[in-house]
Amino acid sequence: MSTLGDVFKRLLVGRPMRSTQLGEQLLPKKIALPVFASDALSSVAYATEEILLVLSAGGLALIHYTWYAAAGVAFLMLVVVASYRQNVHAYPSGGGDYEVATTNLGRQFGTTVAAALMVDYVLTVAVSVSSGVANVSSALPSLQGHEVPIAVGIVLLIMVLNLRGLRESGTAFAIPTYAFMFAVLVLIAVGAGRLLSGHHLRASTAHLQFAHPQHFAGLALAFLLLRSFASGCTALTGVEAISNGVPAFKKPKSKNAATTLALLGAIAVSMFLAITAFAILSHVHTANSPTDLGLSKSAHLPTVIAQVGAAVFGGYHALGFYYLQAVTALILVLAANTAFNGFPVLASILARDGYLPRQLHTRGDRLAFSNGILLLAGFAVLLIVAFSASPTRLIQLYIVGVFVSFVNSQTGMIRHWNRHLPGEKDPARRRQMKRSRVINTIGAAVTSLVLVIILVSKFTEGAWIAVVAMAVLFAMMRGIRRHYDKVRVELAPTDEETMLPSRVHAVVLVSKVHKATLRAIAYARASRPSNLEAVTVDVEPSETEALQREWELRGIPVPLKILESPYREVTRPIVDYIRSINRQSPRDLVSVYIPEYVVGHWWEQLLHNQSALRLKGRLLFTPGVMVSSVPYQLESSDRLRDDGGH
Repeated sequence: MSTLGDVFKRLLVGRPMRSTQLGEQLLPKKIALPVFASDALSSVAYATEEILLVLSAGGLALIHYTWYAAAGVAFLMLVVVASYRQNVHAYPSGGGDYEVATTNLGRQFGTTVAAALMVDYVLTVAVSVSSGVANVSSALPSLQGHEVPIAVGIVLLIMVLNLRGLRESGTAFAIPTYAFMFAVLVLIAVGAGRLLSGHHLRASTAHLQFAHPQHFAGLALAFLLLRSFASGCTALTGVEAISNGVPAFKKPKSKNAATTLALLGAIAVSMFLAITAFAILSHVHTANSPTDLGLSKSAHLPTVIAQVGAAVFGGYHALGFYYLQAVTALILVLAANTAFNGFPVLASILARDGYLPRQLHTRGDRLAFSNGILLLAGFAVLLIVAFSASPTRLIQLYIVGVFVSFVNSQTGMIRHWNRHLPGEKDPARRRQMKRSRVINTIGAAVTSLVLVIILVSKFTEGAWIAVVAMAVLFAMMRGIRRHYDKVRVELAPTDEETMLPSRVHAVVLVSKVHKATLRAIAYARASRPSNLEAVTVDVEPSETEALQREWELRGIPVPLKILESPYREVTRPIVDYIRSINRQSPRDLVSVYIPEYVVGHWWEQLLHNQSALRLKGRLLFTPGVMVSSVPYQLESSDRLRDDGGH
């Protein structure tokens, strides 16, 4: 008979699965693509908007530079995808950027990458869910003011789906992701058809003029263009997730992961460029505030993808527009699932290497890394609550971590090629590696530049919080690793551990003569120690005298030692006595037997065993002392025994 908690757990996550069923949870490419690509694909929904928002500072005079920024982002994405295809072949264990940096650059760089990725994964969940909720609440005004509980509920729902296992969560997220891809494909087809037939696309904001455009020239213009390019690089978030999730793919893992990554790159770049092209051709205008376009402060300014959808499908009431908006909001929310697949795997690898608690390395009932999933959900919920589920505030913390990992990964891969470059006897392989090295060199240079621009332009706007979080996490992981290293050295076996103690001095703690005490004495005698005695503390002289009389009356064949306690303490006299035995004979082992009651209700535990708990807590810190609990089951414990121990 299961407890209520066990029944609830089974309803949430399903029946436990055997370790031998792990192969059944691995993902084919058609499921892996939406599972790992939802973050990167959803980024195209707002990457173009991020470019336009930066360029809007210069008004219409700078809008035509959108093409250059978008082309730069597309080129960078192709370079990064090409680089990560090499990663999944060279490092298929799932460590991704962390493993590349650790192997080629050293532990310090690897830990830096791990800290950056973990912060970025948490932000991915918080930003994606908050952004999706913001889109929904803007369409349904009745939900405004309730964004935080809705966002928290969505995070918890995604958490439960992932706790049920990869295959189940993958199936749940595949349909919305493919629905979004289909919506953008239809958008491209309809838009291209209208343009080829001679129609002109015109956005609803095409007639608006920028109220107070600034003039940029020289270095200021160059910096603004670099900022727009850096903002557009939000399209790259999530690209690294596949390299961290290679173990989740079906065999051949590396080949399937590389193929999925190539598909992701082709689809994401095509969708991003298409949306950007339609935004430019339809003269989409956007700004950080409606007042910048001459509108009232309370006016609603549609998102860029909404304006493009309305221009292509024929208005804000067209069926195609509603479908596009619905799946866009859905994919933004579900983009969080990419982090739920990447974070637990990375945390498991870090736990294996001693940088995080060991519990994160083990799989749960459904063969998912449950502790990592719960940890990610907890941190994401904290961020959502702290920032009131505001995408505008959270976005400033975003993409710093992912570009830190990009830079280290690309640099590490350059070192990888240098180390493994074959001699002149294998010219074909040598040429191939040199080409790969060129790709990684370009990637390292460009991502380094983008990282600098992001830090400079967004540091005071909130990026500093992400930097501080990375530093704190880095220090924490290094501290955990030092602790595990120290413990490993302490626990290394020596000849002393194989030597038997000279004698075993057994002590049975006694408060009264009852069944629990007699069982503890019998158990201690059965262990055949070198010396055995019972010990009690004289707190109340009359009770001690009664105990001594009954001890003698029953003829218990164990000497009873009475410890004086003028201040009516129980714990200190016993601990002092045990330590005195240990000091007199350091090579002897002192074995302390403590009778304990086994009860069936939580409140009964408060009424019993309190002195035993305090004693155990003190004696566990005493070298050369072993503490044994001798249980005695009271009748109330029968309930737990009948329930199978649950």
